[in-house]
Amino acid sequence: MERWQNRVAVISGASSGIGAACARLLVAAGLQVVALARRTDRLEQLRQSLPQEQQKLFHQRTCDVSQESQVNGTFEWIERELGGIDVLINNAGIVLGGQLIDMPTQEIGNVLQTNLMGSIYCTKLAAGSMRRRQVPGHLFFVNSTAGLAGYKPDPADESLNAYTPSKFALTAVHEICRQELIAQGSRIKTTSINPGWVATEIVPDETKEKLGDVILQADDVAQAVLYALSTPPHAQVEQITLRAVGEYF
Repeated sequence: MERWQNRVAVISGASSGIGAACARLLVAAGLQVVALARRTDRLEQLRQSLPQEQQKLFHQRTCDVSQESQVNGTFEWIERELGGIDVLINNAGIVLGGQLIDMPTQEIGNVLQTNLMGSIYCTKLAAGSMRRRQVPGHLFFVNSTAGLAGYKPDPADESLNAYTPSKFALTAVHEICRQELIAQGSRIKTTSINPGWVATEIVPDETKEKLGDVILQADDVAQAVLYALSTPPHAQVEQITLRAVGEYF
């Protein structure tokens, strides 16, 4: 991790769960972290929870990644104040209840706008920053086993409606980015992290109760990000799939 010292990592959806866990690990590893989220108060709580010497590495910005104008303004600030982006962790995501064939179109759009378009907005700007400065950066996509071929949920489980197609699309976005960067001769790495159920705020309490200890923790996913980031410049971890022991699909 020595080559990443004082480099700039941007994390979307950083106010809780996987994003917050990634932020803690990366500032502890010596990176400057720009934490993005809609909930400013939660970002401040996260900053205050860090050891005093790490707080200077933590930068918080209120940003709804589903809104392109907010993403543009935030990334302009990062370029101006911190010099550019070296690592991007696309983590922001939402889940809404209901079935795809019945739920309001607006709600479907909200899921796709955050989970898919938000990642695209951030990826375009981060990759542009890395390419302009000719740095071998790293793009992460916090995906899901719901975005993998062969995903077969239990018919008794509640539908994940638009969440599943948003993650399937994110799988394709990651692969297209990987191919395009290779074609351009870039040394930018890309990694898709595909966890199963994770004990975060977006998972309903009744689901957590049903799963019991057959569920991942946010730190498990953050450790996977850290592992991929710590590989030498010539090695790329293209995809990591994580499931709790005993998780069926």
